[in-house]
Amino acid sequence: MAFTFYINLAYLIGAIAFVWGLRQLSSPDTARRGNILAALGMSVAIIATMLMPLSSAPNNYAWIFGSMALGGVIGLVSARRVQMTAMPQMVSIFNGLGGATAVVLAIGELLPYYSGATALNSGERLIVLLALLIGGVAFTGSMLAFGKLQGLVNDSKVTFRGHNIFNLVLLAATIIMGGWLVMGGTTPGLIIALVFTALTLVYGFSFVAPIGGADMPVVISLLNSFTGLSAAAAGLVYNNKIMLVGGILVGASGTILTVLMCEAMNRSLTNVLIGGFGTSAAAGGAKGSGDQVVKEVGITDAAIQLFYSGSVMVVPGYGLAVAQAQKVAKELDDLLSANGVEVRYAIHPVAGRMPGHMNVLLAEADVPYPKLLDLEEANAALPSTDVVVVVGANDVVNPAAQDDPSSPIYGMPVLEVWKAKNVIIMKRSMRTGYAGIQNPLFFHERSSMLFGDAKDSIGKLVQEVKNM
Repeated sequence: MAFTFYINLAYLIGAIAFVWGLRQLSSPDTARRGNILAALGMSVAIIATMLMPLSSAPNNYAWIFGSMALGGVIGLVSARRVQMTAMPQMVSIFNGLGGATAVVLAIGELLPYYSGATALNSGERLIVLLALLIGGVAFTGSMLAFGKLQGLVNDSKVTFRGHNIFNLVLLAATIIMGGWLVMGGTTPGLIIALVFTALTLVYGFSFVAPIGGADMPVVISLLNSFTGLSAAAAGLVYNNKIMLVGGILVGASGTILTVLMCEAMNRSLTNVLIGGFGTSAAAGGAKGSGDQVVKEVGITDAAIQLFYSGSVMVVPGYGLAVAQAQKVAKELDDLLSANGVEVRYAIHPVAGRMPGHMNVLLAEADVPYPKLLDLEEANAALPSTDVVVVVGANDVVNPAAQDDPSSPIYGMPVLEVWKAKNVIIMKRSMRTGYAGIQNPLFFHERSSMLFGDAKDSIGKLVQEVKNM
């Protein structure tokens, strides 16, 4: 009895570490400590679980330690090799593997039941099947999200006319079959259970297929919440308190983040899931953009504008991440700040490919957190800003969101950079952004284009500013 008390105490310590670590993840200044604290909490939980009294069955320590060693090596190598630009893909894989784990655990419970070796009442079957359903959707959905983010999957190749209707029918069939398994007996339950498993995997893939690129931040956070819910269900299956608490925390935080992402785009979750925003079908150009003229700016002229400005606002986007330009951008920031220029950063909630992508990049470059302005703060400051430097951002600075009702992003809150006195837009080319739509900002009278790799262009600006 006393030993069980200490196990539960360890679980409580682990749960507190999870909550405290999650709280610290809300700020780039404390995110690193929050990650370490949560990892320590997980370590305590794992050790406590392995110290629980053994049943009469043989232990599985060899499998446990072998899996931990393999996972640790993969995690260490990934942490060292995966670039920040590939972080969304890595998060998708992590989500998928979490879902796959729930699927394996659920199958491990169902096979003995249908073979007659164990007994599960209807409530227990419901929990197991929920873990299987949510985990299956999270697994294949996350794998497809990875493929889209990595550029391995073309949206047009995995969707078809009436895809959303097909998804609704598939979901209904899956739920009905799951209900039969909850209420039915053991025969021919195994066959139905296998079909149910296949349907969950197919639905996860089909569920994500019609969701376009611009909605990927929402999809990632939603799938993250699914993974958490599947872990919570697995915690109920095994009556493990720390799995339940951890899963609920991940599920709740992922759900809250999903809601915040939808609010940032002024859209409902239903619209995101069935609206097809950002798919190739929505890739229309901005009205009248074909005959408009782009104004270019040279490195020297851009450096002069920045050096003699009173205030500069940097708008980072995925192009900054691709070029790995965050550190050289910080170097330019330091030079301008030393000259008395007020330099700040405008962060759109869905900039990049996952929630918080830009915050992480800038924190990596040691940009002070107070310099980072959210959407409302930035829009309030933009009219008085001398120069805005847009580094690789596109859809989040598109004025069509406000003045073109026919645009797929109409109504989405954006950074109103065109209200600043001057706008310098750094891009490799005139290609559209991830949403696949043209940006009238490129042709605005206050805008100038600085073509080239972001890191190279900012590096040249740094040299010009140093020579002034």
